[in-house]
Amino acid sequence: MTSEVTAAAWAARQVARVRDDPAGRTALMERCYSGPFGKAPQHLPFRRAALSFMGWQVRRGVLRPTSGERPGSPWWRAVNERILRDGCEAVALSGGLPGPASSRTADQWLSFAERPTARAWYRAHNGSVVAAYLEHRGLAEAEKETERFFMNVVLCRVLYAHTLVAAPRLSLGPLRPLAPFLGDPRLGMTGIFLQLSRVLPDEYPLGGTVRSHLDSEIGFGRLLDFGVIVPRLQQLYEWSALELSAPGLLDCVRDGSPVYAWPFEDRRVWQPPRSFVIRLAHRTLPPARLASGGSLGRPDRGG
Repeated sequence: MTSEVTAAAWAARQVARVRDDPAGRTALMERCYSGPFGKAPQHLPFRRAALSFMGWQVRRGVLRPTSGERPGSPWWRAVNERILRDGCEAVALSGGLPGPASSRTADQWLSFAERPTARAWYRAHNGSVVAAYLEHRGLAEAEKETERFFMNVVLCRVLYAHTLVAAPRLSLGPLRPLAPFLGDPRLGMTGIFLQLSRVLPDEYPLGGTVRSHLDSEIGFGRLLDFGVIVPRLQQLYEWSALELSAPGLLDCVRDGSPVYAWPFEDRRVWQPPRSFVIRLAHRTLPPARLASGGSLGRPDRGG
């Protein structure tokens, strides 16, 4: 690529062309993993996790245009657009278009492009997700209560999936040798963490209440959320804020309860249901103990 057009401007044009075309968004994301010259064999395996998350959004209809009889979600569209734009900019930069990177998150995608590891992919993907969450909090506030609840669930899960490969002790405690396998975005297991089709119907907007959806949640999802993730939420957000260089993420959690577009006074929804299996998970997989000084220290430096 040789042009006076900057990488950021080129990326913005690509995203603008598919803004109201969910299938086009998916195709654009697929092309990002083929690199600037259409051949990037080291990057292609990571496409599995990205498309799993993307496919769930498309099926729900949240990426539809905001006009029409069945409009999509302005918030979900904005979050998805940030991921696409950052990824496209990294492709353009690696292909020779002038920079520098227009944002920290685009630079994280460029780092992944240069050295495609599981940890680098999560840092790029989740960096874009968190940046979009923080930037579009106003759009989130306009969504229905049930949608706002599951925005927090999605955030918890993508952050947790990252710790599986980059901070196994935090994610699984005594079972940490299993963590890298479970979290590797190149393997099918990651889809469990990056989509919610077992909890939510494939529709938008959601009907029903938060409680009605929780009551219908399949056992594994309930065990994952309440048995494994919720007990380590505060540590999870603190670690992720450091790993992603995103201190604003700490405004999305309070005393171990998610508060993104969600009132702290309604934190009771995060309390684990009474269940022998969940209690067993709490005993078997207790959160990691804090290091001296009250923190988990620097993130693990695994690949």
